[in-house]
Amino acid sequence: MSFDTVPLLILAVCLGLVLAGALVLFRQQWFVQWLKGTAGLLCVALAIYLSMFALNLFSYQSLTRESPVATVSFREVAPQTFSATVTQPNGQASQYELNGDLWQLDARIIKWKGLFALLGFSPGFQLDRISGRYLALEDELSRPRTVYEVGTPAVGFDIWKNAYDGWSLMVDAKYGSATYLPMADGAIFEVTMSSSGLIGRPLNGNAQVTVEQWD
Repeated sequence: MSFDTVPLLILAVCLGLVLAGALVLFRQQWFVQWLKGTAGLLCVALAIYLSMFALNLFSYQSLTRESPVATVSFREVAPQTFSATVTQPNGQASQYELNGDLWQLDARIIKWKGLFALLGFSPGFQLDRISGRYLALEDELSRPRTVYEVGTPAVGFDIWKNAYDGWSLMVDAKYGSATYLPMADGAIFEVTMSSSGLIGRPLNGNAQVTVEQWD
């Protein structure tokens, strides 16, 4: 017998096994029950997933037009060390100690895909983090940097990260970041959100002066 006969015999045995397995499966009542049980478990799992997805969405705000999302005020506590207070429109205020000469606020933006996009649902955003930065490269490389999470912790799983990694069929994800602006004692900035990202603007004289000097 030739060598090529062996794989043909193996394939014939495999075909016989498939036919025998099919007869056993479809003649037994347990197979139908297994299918029903599997379908039920999939429905429960999908409901849990969608529930967590919806709960995470509550931490995002609608992005419909350019509107203020935060004010950031600074108080100098030491050379190149500032206490930053981030106040959101709902009145929630948080303080962070930033090292450096400049500050930046980041946001997470989600945009709908598929049916939700066709129905015209607006995108959403969530403030993500605030960070400090040094003007001098040697300071940036050698001195301690500060980055703080501003956003609400995800429930169960992070829908934004899943989308950013390409694992979401419902939303697209991207970063929005305000350009770095200088920190100064008594300076207050307003941060607005637009379709292109975050925009920081001086809100008082101290902020305006320090921006003009930095430019």
